[in-house]
Amino acid sequence: MGINVLQRGRVRHGLRAGAVAAAAVLAVGLATPAMAGDGHDGHGGGHGTGGSNDYRLTVMGTTDLHGNALNWDYFKNAEYDDSAHNDVGLAKVSTLVNQVRADRGDRNTLLVDAGDTIQGTSLAYYYAKVQPISRTVEHPMAAAMNAIGYDAAAVGNHEFNYGIPYLRTFQKQLDFPLLAANALDDGTGRPAFQPYVIKTVKPAHGKPIQVGILGLTNPGIAIWDKANVQGKMHFDGLVEQAKKYVPEMRRKGADVVIVAAHSGADTSSSYGDTLPFPENASTLVAQQVPGIDAILVGHAHQEIAQRVVTNTATGKPVVLSEPLKWGERLSVFDIDLSFARGRWTVQSVGAQVLNSNTVAEDPKIVSLLQADHQKVVDYVNGVIGTSTEAMSAATARYEDTAALDFINYVQAGAVKAELTGADAALPVLSIAAPFNKDAAIPQGDVSVRDIAGLYIYDNTLLGIKLTGAQVKAYLEKSAEYFKPAPTPGTYAAADLTNAVTPTAPNGTPDYNYDVMGGLDQPLTYDIDLAQPVGSRITGLAYGGVPVSDTQEFVVAINNYRQSGGGNFPGVVGAPVVYNRQVEIRQLLIDWVSANQVVDPAVFSSTNPDWRLTSGGTPLTVTP
Repeated sequence: MGINVLQRGRVRHGLRAGAVAAAAVLAVGLATPAMAGDGHDGHGGGHGTGGSNDYRLTVMGTTDLHGNALNWDYFKNAEYDDSAHNDVGLAKVSTLVNQVRADRGDRNTLLVDAGDTIQGTSLAYYYAKVQPISRTVEHPMAAAMNAIGYDAAAVGNHEFNYGIPYLRTFQKQLDFPLLAANALDDGTGRPAFQPYVIKTVKPAHGKPIQVGILGLTNPGIAIWDKANVQGKMHFDGLVEQAKKYVPEMRRKGADVVIVAAHSGADTSSSYGDTLPFPENASTLVAQQVPGIDAILVGHAHQEIAQRVVTNTATGKPVVLSEPLKWGERLSVFDIDLSFARGRWTVQSVGAQVLNSNTVAEDPKIVSLLQADHQKVVDYVNGVIGTSTEAMSAATARYEDTAALDFINYVQAGAVKAELTGADAALPVLSIAAPFNKDAAIPQGDVSVRDIAGLYIYDNTLLGIKLTGAQVKAYLEKSAEYFKPAPTPGTYAAADLTNAVTPTAPNGTPDYNYDVMGGLDQPLTYDIDLAQPVGSRITGLAYGGVPVSDTQEFVVAINNYRQSGGGNFPGVVGAPVVYNRQVEIRQLLIDWVSANQVVDPAVFSSTNPDWRLTSGGTPLTVTP
């Protein structure tokens, strides 16, 4: 069973009350950050009257937790670790939060999240699909966040992955509001979530401070989760809605305004001009909306300790901070205020990030979630079949691999089995992205976690019709992922992949590169990196016969891509011939369970179906 929702209040209050005592034996490096403002240097615990007129408010923030409750890698069945030795999870965050509260004084702090909480790990999947949350089964992320004592959270785009009813169930389990001023109800035009909350912070002496927290989510939800939100909600721009609500918050008495924005700081959009509102708009909000003191940034999975942006209307600084992802960092905003003429005024703001790998997990959070965690561990380690040989996705970004061939084989087979009429006679292709370079299917026993590691997103499967010309255009878009290789030779993978583009200023992510394969016959092509973007696909053939512009295909594709994610051409308006709302990860798990044996000889040829070349000469790529 999940955690009984009736128990959570006692857990939360017990933890919060004991935070100072628990943190007293711990040490954290809380530096004094550089302050953006007039140079005023306030100190925590000041007074509004009867003493110092200075006061320091501390606002902590997390973002993009993505179902990471404990420091555990469910795909590797081991404690989480990466090349930078980051740690993850709310249990680590809780320790940092306890330390900050002990250092600053619990009453002088707030804790906020910027969204993407309930999707991303096997734990999140289990409580969405295997044992879904309900009135009697609480989400482990809700239990942990309630126990830690969050004050507010913005809605992230991945909150919609499991549908609006599921999100509403999660929302009801929280002891704090979910905020999204720019998520609007299609029926009423009104906000579908609470736009903001104004929290009262009470210094030891003097007038209480009113802290407004505005939540903003990502307009891209209209594309990425079209199937779940179309006709129900629409998503306006962050700047537009902030301009409406920040003045309202100020009129209602907010002395401080914090924005939790699920939108990156580097102005760009993976969906191009498909929507009138940019995907990553936090900097624009800071520049264009007067009255904001600080922005907790999310969505982009970047580490920004502090970035100061000048508001163009007022000339005042706005401080941005983004605490990476998964609970790896905690942003800490120190906001210095002064009291004069009956009101509090922000004098300066500074920010820093704390690293979760510097502390131990909070044993109270570990204990709280241990039973839920163990159920998920048992589930993902269940053996569902065997593989005749090992398959790795480590090189799938730059060479043909059996691992992605397997995904394409299962997807294409599922679509073909459901085609009717004239569509049933069309050749079927499939696309797959190298989501996780650490994924590996072992020789021998295959478990749920092996398959789940191969497909880490909660996408569903569709089938669309494309012409040969559209297939080539799609592959040309995919080939933008690669950097130029003007001459043949040996290249390191990092020198060829993740190219910077106008829509990907930080480099094209792996999930926006697709490999395309055929079901009954191979689809073969070269990607010539000596050629300019848009003219790289050569030798495109199906079953050894060149693909003509007018030839018709059915293409198995995920819902993220079909609805416009990545801004691939031709797919959004293409005829849909298959849409059973089947989740691809579960489709792969079910295929292995039903067939029992995974044999790469069935779906992957010894000769590569696609190659990277320079001037027609195959490239050698090293990891």
